[in-house]
Amino acid sequence: MIRLTALASVAVLSLAACNAPEEPASAPAAPVAEQPATPPPAASAETLTAEGFGPIRVGQTITEVTTAWGAPERPLTDENGCNVFHPARAPQGVLVMTEDGKVSRISLTRDATATTDKGLKLGATAAEVKAAYGAAAQSSPHKYQSAPAEYIAVWSGGPRTEPYVNDAAARGLVYEVGSDGKVTAIHGGGPSIQYVESCS
Repeated sequence: MIRLTALASVAVLSLAACNAPEEPASAPAAPVAEQPATPPPAASAETLTAEGFGPIRVGQTITEVTTAWGAPERPLTDENGCNVFHPARAPQGVLVMTEDGKVSRISLTRDATATTDKGLKLGATAAEVKAAYGAAAQSSPHKYQSAPAEYIAVWSGGPRTEPYVNDAAARGLVYEVGSDGKVTAIHGGGPSIQYVESCS
């Protein structure tokens, strides 16, 4: 009987210990991630990247563009040729270039207020563009204006060594800088970002 009472007491104590509230363990301090001094702005629908702008992506068809942003403000003469147009519902100053019926470039021009994924927009200085991209920014002389006018190219994956990029899979941004040293246009997309005269 004493043995049964002793066993019952041990069982009750064991169960009580299982149901006892645990003492809170001190939580390890979460490591604090070092924050950059000035982080780039978060990408939004009003952001031009090497891959596209808002719902429009390089490689999409004209039909996909018109579904997202409406028909071109002026009829296209040849859907399979090179076209530069402003879709009816696209943000102001945004132009879409298509070649062979597919988006090859998106441009911020004239009165566009959108920015790039680095927070740069029309009116930024060449120095600001170069500071934002560092060694990835490649400069070349402007075809029609004297220095400080220039083109600043930034290719995804880093600088390119060839004088003209023909790789259809290449993606990048080109900042067109005027003679006042300020950005007058920004082109995002494939190799056609290198065109200096609309479709050539």
